[in-house]
Order: sequence, then structure tokens, then C-alpha cells
Amino acid sequence: MIATLPKLKTIKKLNPAILKSGITALLFFVVLIWRKFDLVGSALTTVGILACISLIFFSIKHPAFVAKRLGYGLVVILLVTLIILSIIYLAPVDPAQLTFGQNADAAMVEQKQKEIGLDKPLSTQFRLYLNDISPVSIHANTDYNAEKYSYFKLLPLGEKVLALKTPYLRESFQSGRKVSEMLIEAVPQTFILAATAMFFGVLIGVILGIIASLKQYSWFDNMAVITSTLGYSLPSYVTGIIIAIIFGYYLGPYTGLNLQGGLTDIDNFTGERVFVWKNLILPAIALGIRPIALITQLTRSSMLDVLNEDYIRTAKAKGLSFYKTVFKHALRNALNPVLTAASGWFASLLAGAFFVEKVFNFNGLGLLTINALVDYDLPVVLGSVLFAAFVFVIINILVDVFYAVLDPRVTVD
Repeated sequence: MIATLPKLKTIKKLNPAILKSGITALLFFVVLIWRKFDLVGSALTTVGILACISLIFFSIKHPAFVAKRLGYGLVVILLVTLIILSIIYLAPVDPAQLTFGQNADAAMVEQKQKEIGLDKPLSTQFRLYLNDISPVSIHANTDYNAEKYSYFKLLPLGEKVLALKTPYLRESFQSGRKVSEMLIEAVPQTFILAATAMFFGVLIGVILGIIASLKQYSWFDNMAVITSTLGYSLPSYVTGIIIAIIFGYYLGPYTGLNLQGGLTDIDNFTGERVFVWKNLILPAIALGIRPIALITQLTRSSMLDVLNEDYIRTAKAKGLSFYKTVFKHALRNALNPVLTAASGWFASLLAGAFFVEKVFNFNGLGLLTINALVDYDLPVVLGSVLFAAFVFVIINILVDVFYAVLDPRVTVD
């Protein structure tokens, strides 16, 4: 018993950062085996699990903050649903007619309208859709509904039942597939595109901002300010078209990059779905130009403010090296607003990806939504917009938390 005491003392002094890294690596290894060695899917799943665990612990510590933010988010999602349904209800287009084509029989169109609920008032459609997407909902207690919603019965209510289920986003009018399945295929592609664009945006933007701040009023500083202003002014779809024409069309034979194409494709020999990573390069550059411009100016401005602080002048006076003064003291404090802005900008990239994906025919959430709008495929449009709104709500909550963690002067209370 006495011999084991030193070991217990050693374990107690284990570095928390090393312990967290070990737990993360172990979780990733378990998920990797579960996902059959799908590296991208395993990484995304691991990040999602860690984010959920962190949010749960934070919610326990600050329940009022999380409840308030979730309440705001719920209001946003309800308003988005109501607005989209209102636009669909008032639009002079009949989705049932589009489903069957121009030569559809009137009886068939009427039957389809009743089937998808378009013959009901807007208030009824809104109530039925909320009941479908709500995790806790009331449905008729039938075998058809049990198979359709895959719910778990919580409480019988006569001929109806209070059920627990995953949100049911209905089925596509055009393909008949579940909207949730279509989103599961498209969302990871958009997430990878946005994450890649943000990675290069932060990396290049921070480097350019640091150099511009250290060489203030030089030709490099002036060029960085001018080009970043130009890059931020151009919409993503404009830069996407320019980049696609130059590097995908005219220089395509030399760069080896495709003008258009998705992240995944079917192998002609094996029939398996494979990743075509080179198709990620041009869309990521087009989507990342605005973040690069924003982060360059933000890093430059933040670094200039920090470099003029008293403690930086004191560090220089004490003879600290240039590297320690800039990177250990100045940059560490200057990155707080940069990282906060980058976190918030990630949600905007998901929205900007809609147009970029259309330009490059990149098979993600944006291309899926735009094609659904063209075909007036209402369930797909509703599902995509609601998912985008949900992502905005969650990211805004995480940004508030992230900012409070980075800046001790800010409290979530």
C-alpha cells in the first residue's frame, strides 16, 4: 500500500492538456473503427462529440445563459419557418403541378395537393410542419406513422401518442427521398469546403496582418490594405467565376484543376465513391478570399494597438528578443478579437458557399438548395434553410462562449 502512494501522486500531477489530448486521441480511434476507417467522417464525428460534451458541461455551469440563448435561437427558427412557408404559400406556383409536369391530370394534381397538405390554410401547414420537425410531438397512433416517423412512444393519448423522435423533414417532391438523407450527404461536403476556406483564411490573413503591422506605412503595408479592401468588396460568386475561368478553363491543362466538379465521384472501375480532393482547391480559394481580407485587416489593426501598449515597450526596454516580444506577448493578446471574428465568420461561409457551390457545381448543401429552389422542391428548401438557421444559432452561442473564455474581462453572466 505504501509503495503505491508515489504512483498516485504522479498521476495526480498529470498535465491536464496531455490528459485531454489522450482522451481526444482515444475517442478518435474508437470513432475511426466505428466508421470503418473513414478519416474525414471520423474527424467530423469526433469534433461533434467533443463540442456536444463541452456544451453540456458549460450548460451545467451556466444554465441561465444557455437557456436564454437557446430561447433566442428557437424564436429565430420559428420565424424562419413561418417566413419560408408564407413565401411558398403566397407564391403563384403549384408544387403539385410541377411534380407531375405540364400534362398532369387535374384529379392527380388535387390528390397530390391533399397528400402534401397544400390545400390547407397557412396556419394549419405551419402547425403540422412544426409537429413534424419537433423532437417531441403528437401523432396518430398507427403503424404507418410509427414506420414513417420512427418514433419512441412516451405517453398514449387515446387514438394519438406523445412521441420522441428525430426531426422529420419530410420527403422530396422530385425524388421521393427523405430530406434528412439528402442533407446527410450534402452537409459534410459544405462543411469541409467552409473549414478549408477558413483554415487558409486564418493562416494567410494572420501572417499578412502581422507583417503589415510590423512594416507600417511601407509598400507591403499599403499593398496589404488595398488588396484586402478589394478582396472583401468582391462577392464570393464573382471571385468564384473569375477563378474558375482563369485557373479552371484557360489554365486548366497546366494546373490540372477541373472547371467544375464535386468533392466525391464514382470510380468507373470499382463503382465505389472516392474523394476528388483537387476539386476542393478552387472553391476553397474563392470562398476564402473574403476571410483572408477581413482577418488581414483585423490582425493588422489589433497588432498595431497591442504594439503601442505600455507592457510591450517595457518588454523591449528590458531587452527581450524580437521573437519573444512579438510572438509571445503581442500576438497572443492581439489574436483574441481575430479568433472571435473567425469563429463567427465560419457561419457566414456556410451561407456564402451556396453561390460558390453553384459556380463550381460542387455537390454540397448550397447546390442542393439552389436546385431545389429551381425545381420548387419545398421540403428540401425548408430543410436546407432550417439547417442553415440552426447552424447560425449554435455557432453564435459557441462564439459568445469562446469570447468569454478568451477574454477574462467578459463574463457569460
